[in-house]
Amino acid sequence: MREARRAPGTGAAERFNELCGNTLAVSLLPLPGASAGRCVIRTGRRRIHPNMALLRARGKRAQWRKTIRKPLAGTRPQRRAALTGSTAPPRTLPPSRAGSNLQMTQASPPPRTTRRLSADARAIADAGAVLRAGGLVAFPTETVYGLGADATSDTAVASIYAAKERPSFNPLIAHTPDLATAQTLGVFGPDAIALARAFWPGPLTLVVPASADCPVSLLARAGLDSVAIRAPDHPVARAVLAAAGVPVAAPSANRSGKVSPTTADHVTGDLDGRVDIILDGGACAVGVESTIVSCLDGGVRILRPGGVSREMIEAALGRPVPAGPAHPSSEAPLAPGMLESHYAPKARVRLNATALAPGEAALDFAGQLAGAGGPRLDLSPAGDLAEAAANLFAHLRRLDATGAPAIAVAPIPPDGLGEAINDRLARAAAPRGT
Repeated sequence: MREARRAPGTGAAERFNELCGNTLAVSLLPLPGASAGRCVIRTGRRRIHPNMALLRARGKRAQWRKTIRKPLAGTRPQRRAALTGSTAPPRTLPPSRAGSNLQMTQASPPPRTTRRLSADARAIADAGAVLRAGGLVAFPTETVYGLGADATSDTAVASIYAAKERPSFNPLIAHTPDLATAQTLGVFGPDAIALARAFWPGPLTLVVPASADCPVSLLARAGLDSVAIRAPDHPVARAVLAAAGVPVAAPSANRSGKVSPTTADHVTGDLDGRVDIILDGGACAVGVESTIVSCLDGGVRILRPGGVSREMIEAALGRPVPAGPAHPSSEAPLAPGMLESHYAPKARVRLNATALAPGEAALDFAGQLAGAGGPRLDLSPAGDLAEAAANLFAHLRRLDATGAPAIAVAPIPPDGLGEAINDRLARAAAPRGT
């Protein structure tokens, strides 16, 4: 642990931010009835002294490790002012399912020198070394480009949140090479094993109970007792995992809430100067994120449709599988991509359009909006849902770049991959800030 010495008058929140590597600033609140120089971090169910600075996942269980415990310097009014901080209120994030209501404000991540490399053997070896050292690497998968960091390091995971400007209550997927490795992270019941054997490596993420000695950072798990795991089916992604030698947390390599990237150019546009390496492995084949399936509490539920269709999952299990969280009133998502407004371009998105309004751009399917004025891109002129999925995010980005105030989307069939496409479009069309 790093120790940080405080100059006279330096606030406790600033000191905590230094200890956390300047990625997240945490609002510290005065401890009622305590003398000046004492405060707590409010986390819902417990009060934590600010000197309990970092949550480190080491060995079998994550433990709080103490740093120095010295009173704030300065006069009593100076100490009181340091504890209460500035007059500007912190941005409050929704509480996690684990009961945390940390009040956090995003700080700008430190600038990085980003290297964009062709995904050859030497570049992949460099990427593995960067990941082991706690750095950030963007790499292609069969679904979209991922932003990877060592999933066992709280500091590395915090760098993902900072680079993406991502809400910290949204968990991350831990990527592993195979089922055997995944079983060291989570508890796989018969259904989870059946699904992993049927679709791994591939675009399927399984949410399972975390194992007793799960090394995945609690920060990556958003404080939950479960862990989301996937084995990707892309030669570059698998080579990166082998070179790193650790599970890799890798959400989509874009700013949070923006359109997911399917090329290295997309990643560069969003994250240049925020990551260490961008591995260019060409365009992604599937084009929509992985399907996320919860295997918790003895049941199976589809939390997010994606590259593996509901029909395929039901065929593998031999029974119908419901969709959506078992407890929809939960205040925090169990898995990535469950925020209502997600995958959003700057332009407004209007669904199931049969004609264009003045000034709109058209995201077409099978030529339904052909002949309309304004910019138009067809997800699949032939009406192929697999082709439409592969083109979805790239076409959204291109239409958004035209500067059109709105994008009208032609109706998409709801079957097979159409369910995942419609889910992404519905989130893109959701009101901002929800």
